[in-house]
Amino acid sequence: MKKTVTVFLVAILVLTACGRPSSGNDEANNGDDGSDKKTLRITYLVSEEQSTHLAAEDFKEKIENESDGQLEVELYPNGSLYDSDREAIEAVQLGNIEMTIPAVAALSSFNKKMMVFDLPFLFDDYEDVYSVLDGELGQELLSDLEEKDLKGLVFAANGFRHMTNNEGPVESPDDLKGLKLRTMESEVQTDSFKAFGANASPFAFGELYTALQQGTYDAMEQPISLIYTNKFYEVQKYLTLSKHFYAPTALIMNNDFYNNLSDDLQDLVMEASKEYRSEQRELAENQDKKWLEEIKKEGMKVNKLTDEQREEFKKASESVYDKYEDEIGTDVIKRAQEAQED
Repeated sequence: MKKTVTVFLVAILVLTACGRPSSGNDEANNGDDGSDKKTLRITYLVSEEQSTHLAAEDFKEKIENESDGQLEVELYPNGSLYDSDREAIEAVQLGNIEMTIPAVAALSSFNKKMMVFDLPFLFDDYEDVYSVLDGELGQELLSDLEEKDLKGLVFAANGFRHMTNNEGPVESPDDLKGLKLRTMESEVQTDSFKAFGANASPFAFGELYTALQQGTYDAMEQPISLIYTNKFYEVQKYLTLSKHFYAPTALIMNNDFYNNLSDDLQDLVMEASKEYRSEQRELAENQDKKWLEEIKKEGMKVNKLTDEQREEFKKASESVYDKYEDEIGTDVIKRAQEAQED
């Protein structure tokens, strides 16, 4: 009888162990069992044809080839693990997965200063953007994430964001009045479109196509790459090239995972991240040009805001700057604006 009970208990323990969810920080996956290999899993929302994934493939190749078998990289595109950037960031923060590449707007919940990149019409061109992201201010904001158990590696790109809708060309804030418009999970961005007159609210990206198809939303705003790769042109008739936000992404790693790497592997991760940044940005810019032409061929009606029209939107957004000045920090906003003038 005692022998039977013992066997039964051992069986339960074995089954329990087999059913435990895998984590990148488990000993079996990170070399603490005597092996040298650690697994670095990277999750993100975009598809395999978008620049984020294409550059991530080269990131993976470099890490695996130059780590002498110490690091293995697994890529999870298409939101296959998490439906939103926020969920993915929280998973990285908790150590449930090692890395993600979210839109920076989702990071504002973890560091309020990041909201500076959500301010409308802050940037006019790529040169201005990169001078801020890669400069002193951008590096400080990445470093601040360590207080939230996140390691900010580099800023990358989703590109300038533009407005789409099913009603007509947008040429002034008046054209947005009353439209049900989807925004990202960013209070600043949502308030920006409310200031323009839209009935704006955040909504999960993974369910957006269906929401637009069913008329839950009339309008949205996205970079060219995501409009094309997610076929939003099938459920939106009009595209306005507004460049109202520049949408950076960021390579984010679990801070403990990074700190537990050897100095050589940390250097490799940083080197690969910087190479990723350069490659991905170039890809993103080229894809935007190519895919805009494809979107036009698919039948979307495209217009571009003139300088005068952009000024009208900027004036309408002054209340947003005033509302978030204290929360973001007057100095942070000022430094972002001044860095573009250097």
